[in-house]
Amino acid sequence: MERKDTLTRRHLLRTSATVAAAATLAACSSGADGRSDGPTRAGASAKPNAKGSLTKQPAVPADLREAPMLAARVKAGDLPALKQRLPENPYVVPHRWLSPGKYGGNLLLNTPSTDDGSTKEFMYGHSPLRWLNDGLDIGPGLVESWEPNADTSEWTLHFRPGLKWSDGQPWTTADVMYWWEDLVLNKEHPEVPPDDVRSGTNSVAKLSAPDEHTLVLTFDAPAPILPERLAAWVKRGNGATWMQPKHYVAQFHPKYNKKITSEEWFNTHDDRADWARNPACPTMTGWRLTSYQEGRSLVFERNPYYWCVAPDGAQLPYIDTITVSAVTDPQVRKLQVTEGRVDYCHGPFVGIGLPDVSALKQATERSGIDVVLWNSGSGTGTLFFFNYDYPEEKMRTLIRNPKFRQALSHAYDRDEVRKSVYFNTGEKTTGTTHPSAYEYLVNDDGRQMYQRWRDSYLAYDPERAKSMLDEIGVVDRDGDGLREMPNGSKLRITLDYAADADRTNIQKNDVIKKNWLAVGISTELNPVPPTTFGERWEAGQLMSYTTWEVSDTPLIYPAPVVPVPPAHWAPLHTQGFTLQTADPDKLRTQANEDPWKRQPPWLLAEEGTPIDRLWKLYARVRVETDRMKQVQLLWEIYKVHVEEGPFFMGCVAEAPQVTGVHRDLRNVPARENLVSGGWVNAWTHPTPAVYDPEAYYWSNPDQHT
Repeated sequence: MERKDTLTRRHLLRTSATVAAAATLAACSSGADGRSDGPTRAGASAKPNAKGSLTKQPAVPADLREAPMLAARVKAGDLPALKQRLPENPYVVPHRWLSPGKYGGNLLLNTPSTDDGSTKEFMYGHSPLRWLNDGLDIGPGLVESWEPNADTSEWTLHFRPGLKWSDGQPWTTADVMYWWEDLVLNKEHPEVPPDDVRSGTNSVAKLSAPDEHTLVLTFDAPAPILPERLAAWVKRGNGATWMQPKHYVAQFHPKYNKKITSEEWFNTHDDRADWARNPACPTMTGWRLTSYQEGRSLVFERNPYYWCVAPDGAQLPYIDTITVSAVTDPQVRKLQVTEGRVDYCHGPFVGIGLPDVSALKQATERSGIDVVLWNSGSGTGTLFFFNYDYPEEKMRTLIRNPKFRQALSHAYDRDEVRKSVYFNTGEKTTGTTHPSAYEYLVNDDGRQMYQRWRDSYLAYDPERAKSMLDEIGVVDRDGDGLREMPNGSKLRITLDYAADADRTNIQKNDVIKKNWLAVGISTELNPVPPTTFGERWEAGQLMSYTTWEVSDTPLIYPAPVVPVPPAHWAPLHTQGFTLQTADPDKLRTQANEDPWKRQPPWLLAEEGTPIDRLWKLYARVRVETDRMKQVQLLWEIYKVHVEEGPFFMGCVAEAPQVTGVHRDLRNVPARENLVSGGWVNAWTHPTPAVYDPEAYYWSNPDQHT
């Protein structure tokens, strides 16, 4: 494959399955006077239909400019000139909706805590590659160009020459190799090799750095998904670390500083290396931390060495500073928004959703906050799934019977959930992956695959559900109006959820309980202390999991489509999957023990079972280098869900997510500016980082200091 500066994955735009908000919310992306905020949010010179981002990196402008505060420092002699601070070829933000901005001002945010990961979701500066066009394309980042060998078992990454950390020190591949050799491969350090560096056979790559700007990853098998891995998450944030400023952090490592004990290094290194907690730690992000008051606030200021520029040559960011207040009470966070004490609120991070739209709209005049809706990218909405590995055998046998799950899906009134929880937005669904994923858009077969899965057990038909339950022997034997198991024993379903779950999850559970009781299934809500929920689920002790959603694609994050991480529908199988490579000796020594008493509890898939088929298909798709064959293997995975599912039950796909944006803030895209309307809910597609908040600017910065 020839060397290139972008890896294009978009062949088609979404032509079907894109769902607009209902009429009740149609005006929520408009200003207070009812006008569309598309051109205003995107800047006065942008066109309302200026969609997406360029897949080819724009040329670096001949004339570069910088913020007045930095120009003053250059003139005073305490900061190098702009060209000396930027790499040889700066990254040019490629979004079509951008307009030239103004420098200055402060942006007010709030967050649940000073250690909450949401703050890092605003900053994409450590990512080697970047998502474009709502995940349909991949473009350069710190890595300027990249190429694989013929079978993708070796990748060469070319980083931008001249990159600098926020303290002005050069960024080099030594910063990656420090992370790799001194942290990941160091058995005394808790960090382990991330999925980014695993081949299709799950083996760990070898990393080498031939020079300061080149990194080579050598795998034992094809690794065609590496570019997606490098673009996903925010690196050195909520995803893999990938790099540390060696010139700074090495002083706290006993290998480089003999005065540091192993215990001191183990206890303090990661805190010192956290750029969002330690103001002294250098960063590659657009803003650098200047103040950290635990439990109270964070303050960031412009990074004078940020390596990204706007299309007109302005070094980013436009906004001088960001002030983040920590507010633990979600109601107080919302109150701050309506009172105008916050300039920008990304709904998923602060607990604001569709039920809050009316209050936000009513407060617009005093708060200055307009409502912007982006598509969530969720293929399910709030989820329900059974524990496929439930310890009680009779119940486990029933759970594993596809007709039982299909009957309950037909007994589920998703219309009611769509109306009461999602305000008639989105589209009803049995539950799929991200609706705008490439494998659905590639051709008519892809669109049909999506629709087939979405509609597979969707119809609300209580009579059909009753008939299916009768067919498998789940009938009312004692005349009390409730059905028993096929052997006559009591049948009781618990809807298990962490007691601090959000209200959408609980509202959905109320509907499920009512619906299933109506067809004769005893159903109870079971709030579980959040401190023990995860542990009990991974031990296989809970009957169901009611929370979350599916927003990702299996190439990046396979669960819950393929049961790999434990926090999904087959927790013991997922732990068995992990042990196959992590500790195969344990599989042998514990083979004759009770699966639920093993440490950790684990199961392996039996030949021909749905999980066995999913694992084998997943193994093939991970090493498939032909893009269309890869897509076809994904379709085969989805067919298992259609034919033997549902393994998880969704309710509403693509319901919009709410973002509150101050009316004076520019270059924030509206939904119509985005290729798929947004892909907000997936942490693998870090939002708003993918839209480059460094390019946001105040129309009147002097009024927002």
